[in-house]
Amino acid sequence: MKTSVINQIKTLLGMEVKLETMKLADGVTILEADAFEMDKEVFVVTQDEQKIPVPVGEYELEDGRIMVVEVEGIIMEVKDAPTTEEVAPEDEVAPEVPVKAEAKTASAKKTIESVVKETFFAEIERLTEENNELKLKLENLSKVEEVTNEVTELADLKPISFNPENANEVEHFQYGSKRPRTIMDSILEKLNN
Repeated sequence: MKTSVINQIKTLLGMEVKLETMKLADGVTILEADAFEMDKEVFVVTQDEQKIPVPVGEYELEDGRIMVVEVEGIIMEVKDAPTTEEVAPEDEVAPEVPVKAEAKTASAKKTIESVVKETFFAEIERLTEENNELKLKLENLSKVEEVTNEVTELADLKPISFNPENANEVEHFQYGSKRPRTIMDSILEKLNN
């Protein structure tokens, strides 16, 4: 349990975690786990490197052991390879054993394939819904743009502004404009101009 917590922390930190990989008896399906032991998480690795929890069931591993999964993605127990004790050599019993093993492998493979397909189609459905939502948002935004276009058309009208031609010039009244000019007037004129 401690190693799984440590591995989870390592994955969150982006550190590389070494996982055990093992194929099922079919030789195609790849399983990945911290260790193929009781109460460890186990995943099916798809072709595009996606990890999916192993569905409930019994799975025959490549080395002959049988892995039992009772809770999705958690190994309940790993049984050793069944030993074949020959009590009486019978021709009918021998062919049935491989058929049952093949049937279990085929059903395990079909179960895993169905889980992969379910997740794939669920992801496609989720993306389709998200795409539709984004289309609706885009339509709403285009309606807002139409309203803003109408507002800008009204904004094209020139607002009433100050007219510089209507400026009233203030006439300066000069007191004593007819008196004779003095030296003081010329000094003040030079200072002010």
